[in-house]
Amino acid sequence: MGVTERRAREKEALRTKILEAASRLFLEEGFESVSIRRIAEQIEYSPATIYLYFKDKAELIDAICEDFFEDLLEAITAAAERETNPIQALKTGLRAYIQFSIAHPSHYMVLFGMPVKPNEEISPHDKGLQAFEVLRDKIRACLSAGVIAPQHVETAAQTVWMFVHGVTSLLIVSHPQPGFPWLGKDHLVDSALDLLVAGLRNCSLTEPS
Repeated sequence: MGVTERRAREKEALRTKILEAASRLFLEEGFESVSIRRIAEQIEYSPATIYLYFKDKAELIDAICEDFFEDLLEAITAAAERETNPIQALKTGLRAYIQFSIAHPSHYMVLFGMPVKPNEEISPHDKGLQAFEVLRDKIRACLSAGVIAPQHVETAAQTVWMFVHGVTSLLIVSHPQPGFPWLGKDHLVDSALDLLVAGLRNCSLTEPS
């Protein structure tokens, strides 16, 4: 490995380390409470080093979104494309969404669990929108194959995402939890997806009136 390649890898490794530390601290202490200095202390570097990569916390959040959604899109696309049966492709893609997200809990909860201030506008991320379009496509494929009830695609897609987001968030924050007789995580995910598909097969969701 040449010097240039080694330095590029070291730079990328430090960038990843910064983003992981920032995600963890944002989740544990809140976005407003975490400073660039606090992140620097966590990774044992100077604040100046972080400013070489990111100009402020807002740019850090954007980078967290970029990396998470890019990897999520790759995971769900690869998983769904292995299936030829449209229902299985839908379930496999959704399972990949859940599994990838609970494998990266800090990133997921920072992106979807942090409260938004009143009147604060947050633009959807391009990669996130592409991931959502994969869901729309899988629902359209199920409709074309006649394996689910007639659906308004956008209503079905947003409802499915609400359902899967709830499953994902609960598994991240509460499973396992002392005092509650949780069943196995994989069993619960499979059962939730079976229930979701049964609903799509038997219930038609209509467009807003």
